[in-house]
Amino acid sequence: MTTLTDPPKESFRLSMLIYDTRYRSMTIQIIALIGFLLLLGMLVTNTAQNLATLGKEPSFRFLGEPASYDINQRLLEYTSRDSHLRAALLGLLNTLVVAFLGCITATILGVIIGVLRLSSNWVVAKLTTIYVEIFRNVPVLLWIVFTMAIMIETMPAPRAFKGENPVATMALNDSVAVTNRGIYIPEPLFSRSLGDVHLLGQGSMRFDVSLDLIAIVLVLGLSLWGAAKIKLRADKIQEKTGERPRTWHTRLGLIVVPTAVLLVALGFHFGYPELKGFNFKGGTHLRNSLIALWLALSLYTAAFIAEIVRAGILAVSHGQTEAAAALGIRPGKIMSLVVLPQAMRVIIPPLISNWLNLTKNSSLAIAVGYMDITGTLMGITLNQTGRELETVLLTMLIYLSISLSISAVMNWYNKRVKLVER
Repeated sequence: MTTLTDPPKESFRLSMLIYDTRYRSMTIQIIALIGFLLLLGMLVTNTAQNLATLGKEPSFRFLGEPASYDINQRLLEYTSRDSHLRAALLGLLNTLVVAFLGCITATILGVIIGVLRLSSNWVVAKLTTIYVEIFRNVPVLLWIVFTMAIMIETMPAPRAFKGENPVATMALNDSVAVTNRGIYIPEPLFSRSLGDVHLLGQGSMRFDVSLDLIAIVLVLGLSLWGAAKIKLRADKIQEKTGERPRTWHTRLGLIVVPTAVLLVALGFHFGYPELKGFNFKGGTHLRNSLIALWLALSLYTAAFIAEIVRAGILAVSHGQTEAAAALGIRPGKIMSLVVLPQAMRVIIPPLISNWLNLTKNSSLAIAVGYMDITGTLMGITLNQTGRELETVLLTMLIYLSISLSISAVMNWYNKRVKLVER
């Protein structure tokens, strides 16, 4: 009779942390982590000691002091008596505005140019190629300064709109004025406004939000949700019967009608800019620094996005196009319904990187005098307070937060559209 016994278990020895492959990698990682933490602690300690020697202990109390400078382009109420923290908030909002407008515009232009680069028309394909090569091979800072110079030198001054026979005239039925000081556009106003609601902060850091804006966003959001439900129902009917019901008019009405009714109830109207004295008054003033930064960043980034879109389209099998054409689908529909949805899985990851680059490149706004977070917190606030470490750390944290937020949203979308393996 044969008896099977388990082999004796080997006892653990300290030498196994180095010589045993089961523990060696973990040992090396722990040693590296301890070394990194020691180095980081030494740097932090030395920095704190040096700052204490200079009489500049780390402190953020300067954020509550009066800023004593103006911000030319702003979305919230602000005076030079407000704190540095509110000035930084205004700069952050300006950064977000440029980043949002730039990402939207660059993506639209990039998709169009990327598709046109694959056009069978030789002239169109070559013109888009020239655009891509010119914009992506010149530093973006030069494009920003160049765009600003064009707006200052070529646009008419406000005085050109005066007189019986003015040199320049307003556009769009005298509602838009393009000048060398910026663009003046109609301002949305409400004659029966709901007022504002206080969200947080007090004094110079008080932050109020318009109830009119909240109401419009809620109604529009509910309308879009309802339109999405109608589309989902149409998709299910198409899957069961093979025929898709026509729902575009219902969805359009569901989005437009409630919003229009709300605007009428609030007394929505436009306030138009008017020339008074040596400048325009009323309306919304988009300064040339904002326009120049927006256009330059959009055109520059669109050149990179165009190449990403072109590569994504070429990554889709040509058999997909041939199969769609064999079903009688028109070329435009093939691109929008067959090729681009599949190419998005290739386009999204590098597109995220270009959106992040555009957001960080907006810090070059200081070159044209646009007061973003770099111009406020890292510029005038730093020079007035001498708090280099604190302002740099805050600015780095802000850009890191913005970038991680963009990455999180786009990575979530990328997971939604990826192919599910079976």
